[in-house]
Amino acid sequence: MQRVRPESLTRRLVRDGAYVLPGLPIAVFSASLLLSLVGVSILTAPLWVGALVLPLALVTASEFAELSRRRLRRWGAVLAPVTYRSRRPGLGGRLGPVADPRRWLDLIFETLLALPVRLVTFLVAILWVVMGPAGITYFFWSRFIPGERGLIELLELIEPALVPADEIWQYVLDSAVFLILGVVFLVTLPAVMRGLAALDALLATSLLGAGGRGRLIPLEHPQAHPLERTLSRAARGRSEPRPEEEDASFSAAAWSWIGISFAAVVLLAVSWPLTVSIYGVHPALAMVLTLAHCLTLVLTLRFPWAGIGASVLVSAALMGATAESGVGIWPWPVTAMIIQSGVILVAALRRPWYCAASGWAASALLTAAAIVMAAPRLPAGAVSTGIVFASVSAGVVVLGSLTRQWLVDADRLEESERTSAQQSRRRRELEERNRIARELHDVVAHSMSVISVQAATAQYRLSSITPEAQQEFEEIARSSRQALGEMRMLLGTLRSDEEVPTGPTPGLAEIYSLVEATRASGTPIRVIGLDVVEASSAVGLAAYRMVQEGLSNALRHAPSATIEVSAEVLEHDASAPDGTRHLLIQVRNTAPPHPVSVPAPGAGLGLEGIRERVGAVGGTVETGETPDGGYYIRASFPL
Repeated sequence: MQRVRPESLTRRLVRDGAYVLPGLPIAVFSASLLLSLVGVSILTAPLWVGALVLPLALVTASEFAELSRRRLRRWGAVLAPVTYRSRRPGLGGRLGPVADPRRWLDLIFETLLALPVRLVTFLVAILWVVMGPAGITYFFWSRFIPGERGLIELLELIEPALVPADEIWQYVLDSAVFLILGVVFLVTLPAVMRGLAALDALLATSLLGAGGRGRLIPLEHPQAHPLERTLSRAARGRSEPRPEEEDASFSAAAWSWIGISFAAVVLLAVSWPLTVSIYGVHPALAMVLTLAHCLTLVLTLRFPWAGIGASVLVSAALMGATAESGVGIWPWPVTAMIIQSGVILVAALRRPWYCAASGWAASALLTAAAIVMAAPRLPAGAVSTGIVFASVSAGVVVLGSLTRQWLVDADRLEESERTSAQQSRRRRELEERNRIARELHDVVAHSMSVISVQAATAQYRLSSITPEAQQEFEEIARSSRQALGEMRMLLGTLRSDEEVPTGPTPGLAEIYSLVEATRASGTPIRVIGLDVVEASSAVGLAAYRMVQEGLSNALRHAPSATIEVSAEVLEHDASAPDGTRHLLIQVRNTAPPHPVSVPAPGAGLGLEGIRERVGAVGGTVETGETPDGGYYIRASFPL
């Protein structure tokens, strides 16, 4: 196995910066263009012009999404292949993108999600890039800035005793601190840039890959993963999806992440100021608690049990922070009630009913405990609030569990229909194979049986047959019996719907028997070098079929010519792309005494099959004429 060399720090920093920094300009341009197109489509909807502008916006969003996928692949991420619904001709085909959920997902990503993330990553990246050199050179350029130094002013506000009395020492202290900060920013720049690139790429791979699937390749260069890059190129080359893959790019997981994340952001924006203004909680504490409570929504989507536990703990902390407010809507503020109900709903959709029921029971017990502990100074309406929460959250458990069961039943029904369709297709294929088997049995097998019987009984029917002719008839009978045996095995394979056990496959050692059987026709054949060659079974089978085709071609196209079969092992072949050992096998015939002017039917099909067979094991095939008018077939196999 080839060892993967780690990418240098400089190249990795350049690659991460090349991914992060252009992201904001691209996002600003794409978001402004797409929002303009969507706005035009909404405004012109009464005139039916919007029906044509909206598909244009969706197709444009898909183009920007493809640009994002290309940037991800160049950075090093591996995305699951994405397919879109095929566009049909006519007006219905032009409106087809509106019904494609994959294009709507691209539109949401490019208009709403990419811009804020890339704005944050861009600003942080610029801050780190600028602060490093600025801090190191601060001792020079700060002398030309009028006014008090920023660090000295900060120290005077915090602790005036720390400020040196001499201006020179103030300058030294100020420059030293900024020098240390500059060094810290420069040292941490690669790690910060890598983290920013990974943050952007993590969101993009989750939403731009089919099924919400994608994988990041950290630290190594994409060239260290040729298999993944090959798969990515193959996936990008598939422009039209197969019928069974029509909806392969519909990402229910991606839509779930988008919906939950959007709900968490909206609830955070609403609950934070309400908690501060109505319940009098300190803004910093309110921000921490409401942010943690909203994050439990996202956590429950990935880890339901952990999300439920975290939401109960955060709810307890939120009840304690709002207990002294005296507001009647307690222990559950309205926004906290909505968030907790959302956590229970997500758990009910993700796991069986007992998961959501456990979350409801824990929340109900927490409510009862809070009311009991605050009983001496219980606000008016607190019991009603607790009853409302218990009732609403119980309904959410029932609704979510029934919805999940309906989805599970729908999936089972779809799987059953898919299995039934596959069985019907296999039955039709088996019927067709049986029909082909009958045709082969009635035509080919019957003719081969007649040939075998005629050749075997020739000595009894023809009294004047010579010993040489008798030997020829025996060879014909043997070959026909062998062909009949292979035909019966082929008929059994065609008539069977199961895997047929394979018998021993011919290899290099059986080439001698093949040559001896061919010599029975009177053709002179020389064999060179086969006794010193060893190869795998796959290479041996491909070499056997190649020699078999070469001998057949020589017998058909150059009767009575001399044939030579040679084998040679090339140690560390310099012409090979990998420089490994190669087996070179050649079948060569001299010019025929009487050239055959009319080619046999099916000429060229055997050579094409040999090229495919040899190429399957990593080899190459060459054919051509020899200087003396003969013909050669040469194949090279890796060992």
